[in-house]
Amino acid sequence: MTSSLSSALHRKDYLVGLTIAISGAILFSTKAIVAKLIYRYHVDAVTLIAFRMLFSLPIFAAIAFWQARQGFPLSWADRGRLVVLGLMGYYLSSFLDFLGLQYITAGLERLILFLTPSFVLLISATFLKRRISGLEWSALLVSYMGIVLVFLHDLKFGGSDVMLGSTMVLGAAISYALYLLQSGQLVTRLGSMRLVSYAMCVSSAACIGQFFVLRPTSMLIQPGAVYWLSLVNAILCTVLPVFMTMIAVQRIGAATASQAGMIGPVSTLFLGAIFLGEPITGWQLAGTVLVVGGMYLLSMKKNT
Repeated sequence: MTSSLSSALHRKDYLVGLTIAISGAILFSTKAIVAKLIYRYHVDAVTLIAFRMLFSLPIFAAIAFWQARQGFPLSWADRGRLVVLGLMGYYLSSFLDFLGLQYITAGLERLILFLTPSFVLLISATFLKRRISGLEWSALLVSYMGIVLVFLHDLKFGGSDVMLGSTMVLGAAISYALYLLQSGQLVTRLGSMRLVSYAMCVSSAACIGQFFVLRPTSMLIQPGAVYWLSLVNAILCTVLPVFMTMIAVQRIGAATASQAGMIGPVSTLFLGAIFLGEPITGWQLAGTVLVVGGMYLLSMKKNT
């Protein structure tokens, strides 16, 4: 009886963790949809990302302050690494991502970003001499075929803008892959919550500072819808997914949480159709299946 009750509680805990992971992945993917809606008010990427960080900074700053009180003091070397990671992982990556979203569909953007694990693998193989197995090569081939399929479909209708936007989002994915590779040591020492809150504070300062350097302060005056959408972008699409993912990893493990994140590109495809009127074609569905399938193969390799 006790064993049966324990099994039921474990099952319930697993399902709760899985639900949190899936919800977090969908919310994070919704960022592209919200950004597209904000662009309809003739707001540029510099202003969009500044508003996103202005609304999210107080939360990350409060968490960073709380973590600083509980944790050990940082060395100057660690502070320097955190600044570099914040600029690389959240400032540069986010900025390139939002720039690219001006030119490509939300569905294509999410598929390109979803290739980040494959870039981590390729960078590791190139610079760290990590051996890539046959299964991993197969996963890369399948996923890149999916990207090419969707890219060629969108290129047919969007022309050079699709090429420009895809290149920017590709840069965002590579930048975030470099962040992941460089953050390994600090995550082990500081913990994920402390690292993320510090890095997000650095990124916020860079994004907000960039706005005041490149744009007049009059650009802070926007239609009410821009403020509300920016608040959604900051809280529901940035802060919540970060912590939901952490909670999910604690409950069900990093591997399962990562696999649950594969719902992201699929949800973006359908959310784009609902809120943005972006068409769903057979080519896009096929490409999405290939990309998600390739990343699934890659995650299976990491689990073994």
